[in-house]
Amino acid sequence: MSQFVDECGLNVRGGDGGAGAVSFRREAHVPKGGPDGGDGGDGGSVWLEADHNVASLLAFRDHPHRRAGNGTHGSGGKRHGKASEDMVVKVPEGTTVHDLYDGEVLADLVQHGDRWLAAEAGRGGRGNAKFLTNKRRAPAFAEQGEEGEERWLRLELRLMADVALVGYPNVGKSTLISRMSAARPKIADYPFTTLEPNLGVVRPEGRPEFVVADIPGLIEGASEGRGLGHRFLRHVERARVLLVLVDLAPTALEAPDRQLEVLLGELDAYQPDLLDRPRLVVGSRADVAQADMAFDGDRLSAITGDGLDSLVHRLADLVVEARRAPPERPAAVVHRPPSEDVVVERGEDGSWEVLDRRVARVANLNDLTNPDALDYLHDRLKRMGVDRALARAGVREGEAVRIGRLEFIYEED
Repeated sequence: MSQFVDECGLNVRGGDGGAGAVSFRREAHVPKGGPDGGDGGDGGSVWLEADHNVASLLAFRDHPHRRAGNGTHGSGGKRHGKASEDMVVKVPEGTTVHDLYDGEVLADLVQHGDRWLAAEAGRGGRGNAKFLTNKRRAPAFAEQGEEGEERWLRLELRLMADVALVGYPNVGKSTLISRMSAARPKIADYPFTTLEPNLGVVRPEGRPEFVVADIPGLIEGASEGRGLGHRFLRHVERARVLLVLVDLAPTALEAPDRQLEVLLGELDAYQPDLLDRPRLVVGSRADVAQADMAFDGDRLSAITGDGLDSLVHRLADLVVEARRAPPERPAAVVHRPPSEDVVVERGEDGSWEVLDRRVARVANLNDLTNPDALDYLHDRLKRMGVDRALARAGVREGEAVRIGRLEFIYEED
């Protein structure tokens, strides 16, 4: 199949949640108004989504950071903060997502619409109204907003061609792809210059980008293996659209009609359904063609650029239409499920850290000098199994422990 590996790094960060409010109802004739602090709004998450209108990872090369918006803070009167919208980052179909540091495969976005949660949003903190109980009638604490998740990823794309350039050797395919895209293939004036496909990303103004493959030149008998034929023809199998180039130059090996007959015959002999795909037939090297050259189709000169813009837009139309076709295989998205256990790790400085967002969320209170807040925190951490996890990890009395923004000295009781 026609492909090469394109990859880049990507930094994603979910938006932070807004802080919950500490507020008490204050109205005339209501001497003992209860807590009425509203919750903070959730931040936005960052999603990666496969999109058939995105053909490459070029957009991430110069701008590798994607950050979702933050939620706003809550306020009195039980007014909740506004949540931020999620950010959806479009990537090409077939993008594999790896952890940048350990290389683990996190997701495989195969087809249009496949989605994966790349960075989870921070939840908004709860206002003090949420901490009202029969025993705690006037809670003077609330939760801070949770920080959004941040991670570095490596995106890898085995770039499949939308358009395959098919023609005899030395028909001008490499020159054409160099003019249509940012690809810079080595070009020389002898047969079989191209032994592997060159791929280029074409980005027409106002149109979806698409990938073009310069397929090594075909000759008669290619479908039977002549001239490395099978090796060449396999690169055409996954292309959505075929651009057949026939050589109009006086030095061409055969007349244009004969070239077209041979090329279509070899495609049919190799894989008959290739002829059912959308295709354009264009006369190449029109700048050196003789005036009386018999050819009814469109003409193109990659050297002078005549006919190039029209060709690019016609190909873009065919690619857009072909991308609307139903997928050939089911979607496949994989990811590592989150662990249910509380994870405790020791840092290089000798301190310990609880690596669990659920636990950090509970510890993220705004006023830990408040006795009620401390009682609430200790009870919740114990019920979540943090005490057991710290003991299991070997934390000793007097050692420093971090949970989110909270840092304390561990005591066994």
